[in-house]
Amino acid sequence: MKERGYTSSFFLLFVLLVVFINFSMMTVDAGKHHTRKSRAHKNEKEKSEGGTNAPDSANLPNPPASLPNTTNVFDVLSFGAKGDGLSDDSEALLAAWKAACKVPAATIEFPSDFKFLIKPLTLQGPCMPHLVLQIDGTLLAPPRMVSWPKSSLLQWINFKWVQNFTIQGTGTINGQGSDWWNTFNYIRAIRIYGSYNVTIRGITIINSPQCHLKFDSCGVIKVINITIASPENSPNTDGIHLQNTRDVEIQHSNIGCGDDCVSIQTGCSNIHIHRINCGPGHGISLGGLGKDKTVACVSDVIVESISIQNTLYGVRIKTWQGGIGSVKNISFSNIQVSEVKVPIMIDQYYCDKRSCKNQTRAVAISGIKYDQVIGSYSAQPIHLACSDHVPCIDVDLMDIQLKPSLRYQGFQQALCWNSYGRTHGPLLPSSIDYCLRKGGGSVQKVERSHDKSC
Repeated sequence: MKERGYTSSFFLLFVLLVVFINFSMMTVDAGKHHTRKSRAHKNEKEKSEGGTNAPDSANLPNPPASLPNTTNVFDVLSFGAKGDGLSDDSEALLAAWKAACKVPAATIEFPSDFKFLIKPLTLQGPCMPHLVLQIDGTLLAPPRMVSWPKSSLLQWINFKWVQNFTIQGTGTINGQGSDWWNTFNYIRAIRIYGSYNVTIRGITIINSPQCHLKFDSCGVIKVINITIASPENSPNTDGIHLQNTRDVEIQHSNIGCGDDCVSIQTGCSNIHIHRINCGPGHGISLGGLGKDKTVACVSDVIVESISIQNTLYGVRIKTWQGGIGSVKNISFSNIQVSEVKVPIMIDQYYCDKRSCKNQTRAVAISGIKYDQVIGSYSAQPIHLACSDHVPCIDVDLMDIQLKPSLRYQGFQQALCWNSYGRTHGPLLPSSIDYCLRKGGGSVQKVERSHDKSC
């Protein structure tokens, strides 16, 4: 009897446990059903109220094969450039420029260890501000004359109508111009036209067909720590050429070429050139100005702390006969010269032919200061050849110390013609002390009449 009682009790507990488990499962199922029903009701409510649901992952569209550049860096390799020095990468550069031009503070990048063959092209603005062309690789011009289109015989890479623009980097722009040096050409490697607030920093430009870097009709220009190089016998390869450009600073750079290290032409004012190494070449020049009886105007130029070695000239002003206009307020100071043929020159009879016709009109030159021009010359210490009819006035010669070099073959006497001003010692050679004529008041009216043209 006692055993039956245990068995009955155990059976009763088993039945109660089964009932409890079934009841719990029914409760959970009911809860799940209620939840699904509530969510479905909520979704229907959101739809009726204009809400939107996240789409089911199975219905999402496939992502594109390549997403567009969402940063502000535009690597030309990403636009199809090969960078092998043989393939034409011009279209890749144009595509990168077009894309970057629309983005503020964008950078177009030529990475290092690549060589990019670029055919003549124009990169045109206006663009969004603070665009940067980062050149760490090498840009190559077409090496043979036959590779240049006849429609592009004025410049290789032309930047037009850009503002707040920077070209910088550790790379090289190679004009590969040797094929052109025995022909007459006007090809500039880099031309900046009609642009404002442009900075060139750090790059190297070599072997241009003609002028390496030209600024035309620009304002607020900075050139910092660049190198320009071409052989001494490469004709007309000016380093930096300024024309109709104002508010320029060129500093801490090395320039050696076959013509003027820096050439300043008409329409230029407020120019500051300092801490430049120049040579070989033709020195720092203003002009030639007034060619073909044109008006020439240059003013407010400071050239200081310059080292000039193995050049034809040091600091020079050159004008053509027959021109009109003025060159005024020009200062050359702290100029170190070594093995320079003629360190100081004003030439108002400039002629690039065997002979030029004598003419009475001339660009007026006034307010010219030479202070601390020191070093050695190989032909003549100073050459001031001013116009018979429009003399140079207000010329200052101060602390000029020039000795003949070891290669000296020339005249120790200073040549000064029709130039007015004052001298202040020390002066070497001593003939400089007698170089300038005193007074000049009677010729002021002539100078002012020419100045009105500017």
